Amino acid sequence: MSQAKLQALLQSGGLIEATESQQEGIFALAQAAEITAVTVECDRARSRSAVLRAIVKAVDFPEFFGNDLDALYDCLCDTVLDQKTGLYVWFNKLHTGDPELAENAQAILSVCNDVADFASSKGRYFGYTVIHAGKHPDPDPGVAPAPYGSVND
Repeated sequence: MSQAKLQALLQSGGLIEATESQQEGIFALAQAAEITAVTVECDRARSRSAVLRAIVKAVDFPEFFGNDLDALYDCLCDTVLDQKTGLYVWFNKLHTGDPELAENAQAILSVCNDVADFASSKGRYFGYTVIHAGKHPDPDPGVAPAPYGSVND
């Protein structure tokens, strides 16, 4: 994808289809446009709650975050308005193909589309990219998956 096309997408907001190799370029364009860019690390998130916690961590939401989709919408809208130009969110390795997460991931991305509409109506920017990771690997027999809040976060 050319730099001009990326810049046009970055200015329009909403979902920006990209590959992992384009992240650095997109972040540089966002910085040049004074758009705050954040990465949400979703690889270990196995539930809607865990994805929301990952978003909270990346965007530095307040402690009173309600941990539901309405609270996500409110906080993303507030964050967009708090930024000079807007906000760009890179969802890294969101397991949209995982049966435990697929429906909730789509609901979260629907909220992102609503935030993009809100931002546009306020003369601000909100865009996002999703790097899909498919299904989580099955755990090794007898070994529980590492909890989301473990030391490696």
